[in-house]
Order: sequence, then structure tokens, then C-alpha cells
Amino acid sequence: MASSISTHFFFLITLPTFVIFVFSGYATAQLSPTFYARNCPNFQNIVRNGMNQAVRSDRRMGASILRLFFHDCFVNGCDASILLDDTATFTGEQNAFANRNSARGFEVIDSIKANVEAACSGTVSCADILALAARDGVVLLGGPSWTVSFGRRDARTASQTQANNDIPSPFSDLATLTSNFAAKGLNARDMTALSGAHTIGFAQCFTFRNRIYNATNIDPAFATTRRATCPATGGDSNLAPFDATQNNFDNNYYRALVARRGLLRSDQELFNNGAQDALVRTYSTNPAAFRADFAAAMVKLSNLSPLTGTNGEIRRNCGVVN
Repeated sequence: MASSISTHFFFLITLPTFVIFVFSGYATAQLSPTFYARNCPNFQNIVRNGMNQAVRSDRRMGASILRLFFHDCFVNGCDASILLDDTATFTGEQNAFANRNSARGFEVIDSIKANVEAACSGTVSCADILALAARDGVVLLGGPSWTVSFGRRDARTASQTQANNDIPSPFSDLATLTSNFAAKGLNARDMTALSGAHTIGFAQCFTFRNRIYNATNIDPAFATTRRATCPATGGDSNLAPFDATQNNFDNNYYRALVARRGLLRSDQELFNNGAQDALVRTYSTNPAAFRADFAAAMVKLSNLSPLTGTNGEIRRNCGVVN
């Protein structure tokens, strides 16, 4: 796998925002932090232990699992569709543009799922495991915590086409990004806070090459540094960190934007004489504000169109339908 968070995690739905809010609110009412309290009481400890082991072994994994969760939720809701493997008769989302050769951490979720199944078979969805693992990965890297509600069920289908259409490009401008998020019921403040996920992880050279060679709103010294490992041609999968503390969840991402050191075009668009400049400045000097807004936005993201009740299924293996 080539990158922890190599493209932005945001993507497009054509339903009116009002409809999304109504549906999301209805679905959220069916989720609960205590959903597994009786039938799998040790579930959260199992996930936490699995993520602790994974991040100790590879600190990039916190970013990778968070990215998996973003890319899952932005394609037809938080339903673990991204975890479904391609087969001879099934095409999933893992080879969509935003995921191909970059999405990673599937084996971590599979390992956690196996341990959960051993404790309480056929009970906990892969979607809920991924939602909690994303939160725990952030916490392990020094980020904020938030309450994760449960009761999601797993999709029996996936859509590579939807993934290609829905996940925003690292080359997007501010207007496009704002529209992408609004289509999910997420406002511009949510967008700017969630973009702070890029305080951890790496991007591949091909996603930022044009910026470091051709952009004008970039610090020249930063561009020179990034060119050292991202040549004008070749080296597409070479990695660069989003900020100087890529394994620590902090507000350095926003400080980099103010210094015109955003790695992706879609990063620097948040601070480019536009509507989000003031909020970026706030986050760059007030880490507590960023942490609070990020946690709140993650709760909203986590509640995007989950399958509940009798919809979907509880997969026994996250990579295949039952």
C-alpha cells in the first residue's frame, strides 16, 4: 500500500441536503453507545487492544484506518462496503481511484473481527468495528475522543462507480470541496475540521506533483523539499507527510496551511484567500477548538446513512458477504 491518506476523504451524493438530514437523523436514532452491552460486552476492549497492537507495530496505521472509515462513509454511508474484496463475480470499491494502491489496514480490521467473532459470533458488524477502530486510532496518536454509537449493519453490495464519483479529488478547489461535503449534510466548518485528519499520514507523489512544480500559492522552500522525493516524472508512489508531525494528531496541519505548506491542492484551498481562511487561522493557534470541532464532525460523519434493523447483514468475514 502506498499511502495512509493519499487523497481527500470526501465525495458526492445528489440527494437534496434536506433529505440527507432527515434520513441521517432517523438512522441515528437507531444507533446507541450501549448497543452491544448485553450481547458482546467486551467488544470495545477487543477493538481497542487490536488497534493498540496495530499502531504500536506501525504508527501509520492510525491514519490508514481513519482513511478507510472516511472512504467507507462517503460511499453510500458507513456500511463497511469498502471492506468487500473483489472476486471473479463481484467488483467492490477497493480498486476505485481513491483506494487503488493506497487504501490499507484491511488486515487490521480482519484480525479484530476474528477476535470479536471468537468472543461473540455473528453479533458485531464490520461497520461498527471500523467506526470504533477509527476513533481508537486517532486517540492512540494523541487526538480527541468522541462517543461512538453502534447498531450499524454491513452492506451486501458495493459500488466502484459510486466511489469514483463520490470521493473528492486531491486536485479539487474550495467550491467543489464545499459542495461535496454539503451533499453529505456536512457544512463548511465540518469540512475544514475533518480535513484536519491530514495532520496524520502521507500522500503519494502523483497527488501533489502538480502543486509543488506549478502552484504559485506555495512556500518555495517547501516546494523544493518535496521535489527531492517527488520528481517531475516517475516516482508516482513516493510518499511525503502531510505535515512535519505526521504520526501525531495535532494542529500542525493548519499551521502548515497558514505558511502555504499544504501538500495537496485541496489542502491549501482551505487557506487561499477564501471563506475558510479565518477558521484555519483559529485552528492553527487554538488546538482545543480544532479537537472539539473534529470530534463533533466525526460524530456527524459516523452517522451517515447507516444500515440498521433488518437491512444488510452481520458479516462473519469482513471481506465477503455471508
